[in-house]
Amino acid sequence: MLRSIKVRDYMTTHLVTFKADTDLYRAIGLLLEHRLSAAPVVDDQGRLIGLLAEADCLRGILSGAYFEQTGGLVGSCMNAQVETVSPDTSVIEVAERFLRGGHRHLPVVEEGRLLGEISSHDVLLAVKEFAQHEPGHAANG
Repeated sequence: MLRSIKVRDYMTTHLVTFKADTDLYRAIGLLLEHRLSAAPVVDDQGRLIGLLAEADCLRGILSGAYFEQTGGLVGSCMNAQVETVSPDTSVIEVAERFLRGGHRHLPVVEEGRLLGEISSHDVLLAVKEFAQHEPGHAANG
């Protein structure tokens, strides 16, 4: 049953992350280099403290331009209110949350520590693999 498939089995664990004291322009460069729209911000213990998205970067740049300052730090631009998911959450619940909240990615957190990320792509992969192993479902390639 799809509800028994857990986030931990499909999440991505190799992530680009930032620290609050990362230079904003360096963070923008890494987002562009890795073709990411957002990345988690963690403290020295690996606890999730925020998320830096493209829109946050734009706000930081515009704010700096308004005050005739350049640069800044990720911590001053990041969103500290981040929706997360547990590694033991079912992929069906994650799919429902994606549809409700308009998200395409959610950080996976356990006891405050960032473990990885689950994306809509990961959920579709889980569904595809499940369908290929279900009796009566033909795998179309």
